[in-house]
Amino acid sequence: MKNLPKRTCIGCNEVKLKKELIRIVKNKNGEISVDKTGKAEGRGAYICDNVQCLEKAIKTKKLERNFETKIEIELYENLKKEMSIKNQSKEVQ
Repeated sequence: MKNLPKRTCIGCNEVKLKKELIRIVKNKNGEISVDKTGKAEGRGAYICDNVQCLEKAIKTKKLERNFETKIEIELYENLKKEMSIKNQSKEVQ
């Protein structure tokens, strides 16, 4: 039986399967973005696909500490948009 990769959510600190989380990545150039493929090069952080975890991560500045840089508001907006898209696709299934 193959072990599935697990990661910790930066919002709730729960360990979950990697495929259940959204990956945020900081590349060599210092650009931070949402990694939809989960395979982009760079330092990664993972978050659950719910707004409560995102709000907790924003409040505690977990992303900023994880990437050691200031996070732009646009990234948080992109994350919220990504979460709403994922949640809508789950409801359709």
